[in-house]
Amino acid sequence: MTTTTPPVTLDDVRAAAERLEGVAHRTPVLRSRTLDALAGAEIHLKCENFQRVGAFKFRGAYNAASRLTPGQLSRGIAAYSSGNHAQAVALAARELGATAVIVMPEDAPPSKRAATEGYGAEIVTYDRYGGDRVAVAEALAAERGLTLVPPYEHPHVIAGQGTAALELVEETGALDVLLAPVGGGGLIAGSATAVKAVHPRTRVIGVEPEAGDDTRRSLEAGRRVAVPVPRTIADGQALHIPGELTFSLNRRLLDGIVLVGDDEIREAMRFAFERLKIVLEPSGATPLAALLTGRVGPLPPRVGLILSGGNIDAARFARLCGSGA
Repeated sequence: MTTTTPPVTLDDVRAAAERLEGVAHRTPVLRSRTLDALAGAEIHLKCENFQRVGAFKFRGAYNAASRLTPGQLSRGIAAYSSGNHAQAVALAARELGATAVIVMPEDAPPSKRAATEGYGAEIVTYDRYGGDRVAVAEALAAERGLTLVPPYEHPHVIAGQGTAALELVEETGALDVLLAPVGGGGLIAGSATAVKAVHPRTRVIGVEPEAGDDTRRSLEAGRRVAVPVPRTIADGQALHIPGELTFSLNRRLLDGIVLVGDDEIREAMRFAFERLKIVLEPSGATPLAALLTGRVGPLPPRVGLILSGGNIDAARFARLCGSGA
């Protein structure tokens, strides 16, 4: 009888936590009596909107970039992203004394592009609906001798993302359910790897926008399934197919996927702003939307949510959350 070691383990997540100590923020876990009463459960909110660059992505980007050789760092780093991973790689490169070139969609939120450039990165754009960002980034990396740090398809990136959930359960103890957003699948793969290793009975449930349910369809089919490029306000989750590596982990570890609509995401953003006094970008609000709409069903006593980010400019926030949205 043979066993196969998974590509990412609890030891990998713990090693990432050591690399991130003193570099990444240990983000707060918030509680709300109002939310507990609405949900009928004890809710613990891991607020990655307070992470450096405003999202969990810095964890994985820095963990992967910090493992590069001096020679690789001297030649520079490449990445592709709609915004949060772009900023994360740009900042990680700056922290490590490297340069970064980021492939971003032409319609990326202006605030995310400006922040990425502010960290010193060069931006190369592509058409989200007609281009192939991976092909563009791989060709660019090959031409310039750069090392590519992908947003989720890398064990060191996944391990870094898992540190958010590890911190959460270190603070709260065992949870009955953990909810996290699903885009490419790196955050929830790392989260499930960490949480189920220390608390095997915790159910881990992913949340996707209704327009981009590629992971849900893939889990049902038992193989990766592509959908049309999603048109959703949750731009961080606007992906058409799960990652190969992340799906290999998620099909084994996840207990389910629930879907939320754009209007429900808006309501969750409003609730977070008005009642919790925090700002969430649409992708960061999807777990809260799932909770508020009852998508998860009857809740057990202790529930954790990873609120993945808060990178949204004031004008877009007002458009999405205002009465005329």
